[in-house]
Amino acid sequence: MAEENPSNVPDVTPVEPAVAPNVKAAEAEAALPTAKKNKRPGVAPRRGKKLRNHQKNIVRKIKDAGVQQLKPALAMLKSMKRAKFDETVEVHMNLGIDPTQSDQLVRGSVSLPNGLGKTKRVLVFCQGDNVAKAKAAGADHVGGDELIAKVANEGFIDFDVAIATQDMMGKVSRLGKVLGPRNLMPTPKAGTVIAANADVAVAVQEQKAGKVEYRNDKSGQIHAGVGKLSFDDEKLAANIITFVEAVRAAKPSGVKGNYINGVVVSATMSPGIPVSV
Repeated sequence: MAEENPSNVPDVTPVEPAVAPNVKAAEAEAALPTAKKNKRPGVAPRRGKKLRNHQKNIVRKIKDAGVQQLKPALAMLKSMKRAKFDETVEVHMNLGIDPTQSDQLVRGSVSLPNGLGKTKRVLVFCQGDNVAKAKAAGADHVGGDELIAKVANEGFIDFDVAIATQDMMGKVSRLGKVLGPRNLMPTPKAGTVIAANADVAVAVQEQKAGKVEYRNDKSGQIHAGVGKLSFDDEKLAANIITFVEAVRAAKPSGVKGNYINGVVVSATMSPGIPVSV
């Protein structure tokens, strides 16, 4: 005969109380290393003492050298290389323009004699015989209405530069909201709208070879990549001089006083060096 429970309380197996998800998350966070737990999103970790001293020495060296001739500046730039990848060499120009005045905007394009060291992905909006010409010249994406629909409906922007023949601009202009904010909209000033009597193949080949578009920003500055740090000094110098001369030739008529206030060359991971060009 089973023994009776005098207290009439049913036997219940103890159940461990459930832990709220936020409590578990707090416990997991507490178990993390202090350095990782306190890391704030978007804030780079503190640089080591060796790197900080190296950067201070570079800045001091550049300041002591002052404005340099182009070739010594390129030699100094290469001596600062620390990154393991092939950095892009950039040119930054401070222009004496008023960006708020529409007649003082500086925009254009220039073909660099030694290319950029990378291959651009070129898209061409065209129709008829120009389709075959663009494909033969090496364009990555070529088409008419179907390509316009792909960009408009699917947000397709897997390219670096867009070219359009003049007869397609009536339809391509509808893509302004998609291409405009990304600086991919074909424009005559940038040389990406091909006139009726021009050759599409030549335009594609120029872009593939290293044609650079430039445009001043809101502060009157122009920034552009002009090659790779692995280029010979002669090739880099030729590209930089070609780019600067193209910007100089694009001086708006409304600009008074100094047009080019300063030119700086830099690499992706290196500080800028003032140069006289």
